[in-house]
Amino acid sequence: MDSGMLAANASPYDRLVQALALIPISYYLFAALFIFLAFLYTFLEIHFLHDLLTLFRGYPVTLTYNSSSHLCQSLLSNCNILRGRYSVTPWLSGPHLQTVFLSVFGRAPPVTYRRHLFLTSDGGTIALDWLTYSDVTEGRSRVIDDSAAIKRDKTPIMIVIPGLTSDSSSAYAKHLAFNMARNGWNVVVSNHRGLGGVSLTSDCFYNAGYTEDLRKLIDHIHCEYPEAPLFAVGASIGANILVKYLGEDGTNTPLVGAAAICSPWDLLICDRFINRKPVQKMYDRALTVGLKGYAQLHQSILSRLADWEGITKSRSVRDFDKHATRILGKFETVDTFYRRSSSVNHVSNVSVPLLCISALDDPLCTREAIPWDECRVNENIILATTPRGGYLAFYEGITASSLWWVRAVDEFFGVLRTSPLIKERQKNFLLFYCRSKAAVWQSHCNLQLMKGHIWMLWKIDW
Repeated sequence: MDSGMLAANASPYDRLVQALALIPISYYLFAALFIFLAFLYTFLEIHFLHDLLTLFRGYPVTLTYNSSSHLCQSLLSNCNILRGRYSVTPWLSGPHLQTVFLSVFGRAPPVTYRRHLFLTSDGGTIALDWLTYSDVTEGRSRVIDDSAAIKRDKTPIMIVIPGLTSDSSSAYAKHLAFNMARNGWNVVVSNHRGLGGVSLTSDCFYNAGYTEDLRKLIDHIHCEYPEAPLFAVGASIGANILVKYLGEDGTNTPLVGAAAICSPWDLLICDRFINRKPVQKMYDRALTVGLKGYAQLHQSILSRLADWEGITKSRSVRDFDKHATRILGKFETVDTFYRRSSSVNHVSNVSVPLLCISALDDPLCTREAIPWDECRVNENIILATTPRGGYLAFYEGITASSLWWVRAVDEFFGVLRTSPLIKERQKNFLLFYCRSKAAVWQSHCNLQLMKGHIWMLWKIDW
């Protein structure tokens, strides 16, 4: 009776505790696991259930371009991949899963490059890693010693500009180089200064808006292979550099076509975005570690030209840019560097066919920075966006052995090469290029002639 009275007098809280104690511990473990998985599913932005409910049909590719552009319409009519759907690898159903998998595992095909060193006018050294069709199919390099044969070589060349702290060894660069070389292209990956295992040989550094190295490199390759059509692909920061170069030079470029993959577009917006959520801050830290590793490789120069103590204490990309990039590039502030280096300012002046590919769930290069209206107005730009894809990944297939954007670029460039509109543009450019070179040569000759007259006048005994 006493126990009955105690039970009757027990508080609701005590009764709840007693009831919960009757539940087996395995139920609690199951509930905790369920809550953890739900949190992880949301935190990593996984979309497996959505893909499952749609029977893994994939996602449509949204194309933004000038509807009155005959060039864009002609190209897209033959690009089945861009007009199709992108199907995500089922076990990589999430932007962070895709991005981390590309960075850690990659699944890149075996690639052996041939290295050439390109020396810039300021004494800098850029490592050019080449991969040709014979390298892939025969497993060896076909070296041509005959300079006349090189001048007559009409094999298309694709120049690859990697992202921030990336080089030719990056998985996405290998995927792209192998796929294009296998299809008959000559591919050259232009490693940024101080990357690709090459030391810095001058006080000039690369940054997200520095286009002079790319400009000199393209002119150099065009002079070496004047008969070969030139194309270029930029990834991430490399895409920003490429688009900025195209906008700066307009029609005065030997490039036939280009592709910008996961471009940040507006560096200031991306800087704000990467510090918005905890998961984005993790990427920021990872990029900072890469930048600090780059700085450690070249400490002897950076400690002399930049704020070395600030570099070693940097905890974000913005910190590194404040203590290194801003100083080396002679920018007043970090925001000034971001504004002046953003390719979004040059989109309207792009005058060669340009394919831009971005994933709307990109965890680094936010969709908020994409210049939708500018791309829609320009008659030379095709912007292809997918709801999924992550950062430079776009894995497809059950085995995740290929990248969707690599196939899209391959098809786009293939259609571009055979387009009659492009052939007409090439003829016009060659005519313009020859005239401009002739004008430069004529001015040079006039200058030499004037110098000769001055020298003759100086030698006369008045």
